[in-house]
Amino acid sequence: MADDAGQDKRKQHRARQSGVKADKKKVKAKKDANQKEPELTARQRNPKAFAINSAQRAERNFRRKEDLTAKKQHIPVVDQTPDEPPPVLIAIVGPPKVGKTTLIKNLIKSFTRTNVTDIRGPITIVTSKKRRITLLECNNDINSMIDVAKCADLVLLLCDASYGFEMEIFEFLNICQVHGMPKIMGVLTHLDMIKNPKQLRKRKKELKHRFWTEVYDGAKLFYLSGLLHGEYLRNEIKNLGRFISVMKFRPLQWRGAHSYLLVDRVEDITNTDTVRRNPKCDREVVLYGYVRGVPLKQEHMVHIAGLGDARIDELSLIPDPCPLPGTEKKRSLLEKERLLYAPMSGVGGIVYDKDAVYIELQGSHSHKEKTAEATEQEALVNKLIDKKTTMDEQIEQQEFRLFSDSVPIKSKDFKSEDEAEDESEQEDDNDADDSGLDAASGDEDQPDEFAADDWRDENSDEDEQMEQDSDDASSGDEEYQSLADVKGATAPSDGSDEEDEEARILASNMSWKTNMAQKARDAFLQRHSESRNLMRLVYGVYNQGEVNRQQQEDADDSEEELGGLFRVATKKQTELQKDKDVRDKDERCFFEYQSDATRDWLSEANKELIKNCFVTGKWKASEDAENLLKLDDMSDADSEVYGDFEDLETGEQHSGKPKAAIAEDEPNDEEAAAPAATAAKRKMTRVEEENLTKAELMAKKLKLKAKFDAEYDNSGEKAEDDGGRITGDHSFYEDLKAEAQKQSELNKREFAQLDNELRIQIEGYRAGLYVRLGFKTIPAEFVENFDASYPVLVGALNMTEENVGYVNCKVKKHRWYKKILKTGDPLIVSMGWRRFQTVAIYAKVEDNLRHRYLKYTPNHVTCSMTFWGPITPQNTGFLALQTVRQDQEEMKRLGFRIAATGCVTELDKSSQIMKKLKLVGHPFKIYKNTAFIKDMFTSSLEVAKFEGAKIKTVSGIRGQIKKAHHTPEGSYRATFEDKILLSDIVFCRTWFRVDVPRFYAPITSLLLPPDQKSQWQGMKTLGQLKRERALQNEAQPDSMYTDIVRKPKIFRPLVIPKALQRALPYKDKPKLAPENPRQALERVAVINSPYEQKVAKMMKMIETNYKDKRQRERKETKQRMQKFRAQKRDEEASKLRRQKELRKKVSRAISKMRGKNNK
Repeated sequence: MADDAGQDKRKQHRARQSGVKADKKKVKAKKDANQKEPELTARQRNPKAFAINSAQRAERNFRRKEDLTAKKQHIPVVDQTPDEPPPVLIAIVGPPKVGKTTLIKNLIKSFTRTNVTDIRGPITIVTSKKRRITLLECNNDINSMIDVAKCADLVLLLCDASYGFEMEIFEFLNICQVHGMPKIMGVLTHLDMIKNPKQLRKRKKELKHRFWTEVYDGAKLFYLSGLLHGEYLRNEIKNLGRFISVMKFRPLQWRGAHSYLLVDRVEDITNTDTVRRNPKCDREVVLYGYVRGVPLKQEHMVHIAGLGDARIDELSLIPDPCPLPGTEKKRSLLEKERLLYAPMSGVGGIVYDKDAVYIELQGSHSHKEKTAEATEQEALVNKLIDKKTTMDEQIEQQEFRLFSDSVPIKSKDFKSEDEAEDESEQEDDNDADDSGLDAASGDEDQPDEFAADDWRDENSDEDEQMEQDSDDASSGDEEYQSLADVKGATAPSDGSDEEDEEARILASNMSWKTNMAQKARDAFLQRHSESRNLMRLVYGVYNQGEVNRQQQEDADDSEEELGGLFRVATKKQTELQKDKDVRDKDERCFFEYQSDATRDWLSEANKELIKNCFVTGKWKASEDAENLLKLDDMSDADSEVYGDFEDLETGEQHSGKPKAAIAEDEPNDEEAAAPAATAAKRKMTRVEEENLTKAELMAKKLKLKAKFDAEYDNSGEKAEDDGGRITGDHSFYEDLKAEAQKQSELNKREFAQLDNELRIQIEGYRAGLYVRLGFKTIPAEFVENFDASYPVLVGALNMTEENVGYVNCKVKKHRWYKKILKTGDPLIVSMGWRRFQTVAIYAKVEDNLRHRYLKYTPNHVTCSMTFWGPITPQNTGFLALQTVRQDQEEMKRLGFRIAATGCVTELDKSSQIMKKLKLVGHPFKIYKNTAFIKDMFTSSLEVAKFEGAKIKTVSGIRGQIKKAHHTPEGSYRATFEDKILLSDIVFCRTWFRVDVPRFYAPITSLLLPPDQKSQWQGMKTLGQLKRERALQNEAQPDSMYTDIVRKPKIFRPLVIPKALQRALPYKDKPKLAPENPRQALERVAVINSPYEQKVAKMMKMIETNYKDKRQRERKETKQRMQKFRAQKRDEEASKLRRQKELRKKVSRAISKMRGKNNK
């Protein structure tokens, strides 16, 4: 391998150190160093050398360059990728036996240096410092292919180069085109089966161009030349891994509006006793996976592909099992950071199988001999496992005997002295609270809340260190206690001297009579401090110290914890009460608590303090409505007018300011803007902007206007900075990119400062988080028949997508599908996250926007399709199939399985598909332009409904239905534009609405057993049922083709009136016609006499005899001719034989003569 590495390394170029070229370069470098402006480029130093020789060629080059640039440009999309994105989902797709599993194993070994023997389910690995990938193998099932195409970010499409592209590859590409085209890279395998190098190159070229036709020109196609020891070549896998690691992905529309996750771990947490009693009961299932797309919320309803819709019962965040490495700078990943997470494949000794987790304890260390310590530890662990009760219950049941015959002492009956003292103290406290006697001595450690030392400023350090507000109010008994007694209280005595204790209690009982006025004022102030603050309720937290206390709350809480489990409550409660009192003093900003008297609000000095709190007070310049209106008028009226102009509406003449006047105004503006010059150098704060005067605001506006004019007017001068080179204008595209980038940064900055738990409550579980989803009432078949090789895709549904209704789509039958689609046949539709079966009705939208019913789908033309199904947003692509069964016979018969593709166009609660109906009638009475029609309706009520309808005869005579006729029933009177005949047929063209069947059945392929997961069968078509049961349609007489028998119509002879005959010239007068044409048509019956009958009979016998004789003569002549022809054929054959023998003799003689002459 070292030799191969040495051969691959190319020799570096060595610059020439001596010679003519090197001397020239040295002279040139020296000359450039002596110039005044050495940074000039060659184009700037010598512009003539780069001048345009041909304008046409320059235009072509420029146009081509701009075309290439425009092809690379896409509409900028706001980047919604989080800081820690989810793993890139890479799907390995291909027909059977093309090397999918081998490729996954080699990629895992290349990235993590780990061998994985069994590939089952998603496998997540860390590939670099900022990227993780999830490898997923797609089995040869149309359901799996559809689900994988909906969630894959990158698809590795494997193809057997010795066989070529198979039908599964084209089906998967069509699925991707409908549901959002991910990045697709082709991989050719089995190249070592083609031995001829020339044939191999030709095969690569053919497959590459065919792949480009389906994907796009220039799509990447990898070649895996062959296997070595059961693995692909290391360099080829490494190159493929590099492309995967640097691949960029463009967001797709459907995934950018929905959240989804690919399940990589499944657990059944149903109560085992419930399952034991009823094995088919609904299960509680927990699914794990990385959130992708938009943030996921528990309120969202989700669809589990292959199972159905479900409501999330539990949604929580759990630690990432495969986290990204640290942010420290390093060239490559450490060995411990090359993580591999494959719970369904059994990697790491843990296998998640259905409802159990298997941990492999006996690993490679099981072959070692166990020591005595290990054996003892194992026995101890086994004893703990065998215990049926908890440790607390076992301790309570322990017994102790002092003597063998004494009564045993149980652990639950024994109390320590500390516990007894605690119980007694608790009882004393309860009694004291009830009596109210301990209020004076209960808070000895609490300082005086009105002491001068506790009065703090709003921004003081002590105030910033306060933690939080306490809603606990002091007891009602404490309001009547003296604050001086609370302040001067001392620690309780030891309790040894009973006389001192009685004296102290007596003194405290008599102290309530002293200093009554002071106590009343203090009690009032204390009650006022404990009342609710309206300013806080309306305006929220406005104290900066309180904000800082909330920020330091977590740090202080951790300091007060004892052993990580308990907190010191006494000290904290004291500080909370103290902080509450001080804060209440801060909020009472309109009072001053003095020892003697309250503030007098009638004095002018005190009135000035609260004057600006009212509407009539002094407002800021940026908040005063009058000032703002004046400022708007000033900005409109005082704007500069360049030149004279006339108002076309009023005819008034306006003249602009002269230059002198403008010049006089400029110094004033500069003087007005001078105070804001210092603030303009740095970005002004919000407070400074609010306090700006009118002149300063106008100066700021003029400055911004001048900046905009400078940028707008000088946009075309950028070409001069490029040394005269012609460049295109890409500012519009750059602005779009900048706007998208700005929006992306704003989105990321919005929740970046929040705590993670609070952010999840507001935003939801964003993409990249590893979550746990709990579901109830999941069918038991999902757990019992779970197969890790089939992907489980969970997609969130928006609010409207949870409903079911009529969906109108634009659909086109796939040109590779052999059959046409029939209205009323069941169809399997893949739309959004769902796969379901429905009954579709096809229609064609006419010019008057009527949806005309179609019996079959047209070829190569789109039509409208309406079905009953889940409401899906417009422009959502979908595909239709007639079957998802993996049946070889049916696949051979169908070939390409995707029947149709299309997109959603309209969502409605009803359908308006109309079918044409022709009503046929026959006239039975005709009076000039009026006729009576029968056989069209069955009752007069139907006729009344169609009064005024248009009708038409076969010959094109139009008419209208008037009134119903009494006999026969259902007949009516109609008028026509001309007289009709009794042989005419009358039509009435009508339309009636076709109802769409309300049939919607989700595909539940995940509930089937493993050997039947690809055999899901829904509702069958009528043709399938007839073929299975050998049924044939009953023949309908109206639909059968019969011979049309038309009676010859005998027309009456032309009768020319006598007056007209007399006026006609002689040559046009009828001459050969009988005088009485009616008598000429009548034939006279002839009756023969007996003699004539005998003569006729004799003549008939002679004629019969003659016919028989002629027939016999013809037969004899035919036989004689056949015999003669056979004789002639024999003579011709003998003649040909004689001629052939003669030619042979002549040829032999000639050859002998030539042989003698040659000798």
